[in-house]
Amino acid sequence: MKTIKDIEVFEGVRILVRVDFNVPIKNNLIVDDFRIRSAFPTIDYLRERGAKVILIGHLESNEPSDNTFKPVVDHMNRLVADSGKKFLFVPNLRNASGVIENEMQNGDCVLLENLRHDEGEKKNDPKFAKALASLADVYINDAFSVSHRAHASIVGLPALLPSYTGFQLEKEIANLSKAFNPSHPFLFILGGAKFETKLPLLEKFLVIADTVFVGGALATDFFKEKGYEIGISLVSDGDFGLTKYVNNPKLMLPVDIINQNNEVKNVDGLNSNDKCVDSGPKTLELLRSKVAVAKFILWNGPLGIYEKGFKTGTLSLAKIIAERREQDTEVESLVGGGDTIAAISENNDESKFSFVSTGGGAMLEFLAKGTLPGIEALGD
Repeated sequence: MKTIKDIEVFEGVRILVRVDFNVPIKNNLIVDDFRIRSAFPTIDYLRERGAKVILIGHLESNEPSDNTFKPVVDHMNRLVADSGKKFLFVPNLRNASGVIENEMQNGDCVLLENLRHDEGEKKNDPKFAKALASLADVYINDAFSVSHRAHASIVGLPALLPSYTGFQLEKEIANLSKAFNPSHPFLFILGGAKFETKLPLLEKFLVIADTVFVGGALATDFFKEKGYEIGISLVSDGDFGLTKYVNNPKLMLPVDIINQNNEVKNVDGLNSNDKCVDSGPKTLELLRSKVAVAKFILWNGPLGIYEKGFKTGTLSLAKIIAERREQDTEVESLVGGGDTIAAISENNDESKFSFVSTGGGAMLEFLAKGTLPGIEALGD
């Protein structure tokens, strides 16, 4: 793959940059701008060299009225208010060519409206890809967190334009690849739900890591496998053959949990009315002891039902890992996943981790396979 630094001419060149600005929005305000800020190094690099920068991306919100990039552009302009480098916005994709041709000067940057407004994006429609390609001379992918999708803006465009990686995509590949040949002791923490997407990681890292802690809803699948009462706790659909993993000496599970009534219970002492919603204090102390000696820590997924407000375990673990790296800066701590990043942001601890990935599903797939469709397309 060629990187952004391999581009030889910038002045006046129209550069199409695939970003991931799929950020949470509430009342027209950005709740978490981590992904937006992560794209700024690439954007600034291009603007400073006189390129005409055209940003494209997608947005998915539970509220259809929020599926527009207008709040994102407003937020970006607030971030650069003191610099005078205002971002333009094109609310209708059909008007993009006219704006780029008639209104953009060298060093300007424009954000096009949500690509998902056109069904050709998700379908990887060649006509839609060609329409996007006609707007630019060069394509850059800086959207690691959506590079596991075979969409027009991810795999269609690299076949039509000279293509390069942006700084964030380059950082993602370089840092996450460290997990394939890590320092030891290596602690892998896997939380959240959806065992069907995370089982490949469990299989892979039970070989590579020294300890694999499984928390969140994933842990209740193991509790069930061990014959424990799990009450009304969330479990995965289907049989994932956990019998062959349950006695692996590298596997670590919670020893206590918090139920829906905020009661602490040992995992072998639940009743039929209990619901596991978070990891308990004994579990966090055991994790603390593992973190204290680890040289490489990889974490994806919350320890509880974070989106429902059961945050204590996840926030506490974020603090424990952040403090470990403050004590020893040679410790590698890599984290990713929406709720995991939210916890780190809530603690204001982003700078205390060696790398915070913008990816959720993309991070999981890259760790499992070592590549993604978007990366493969750039390689072609």
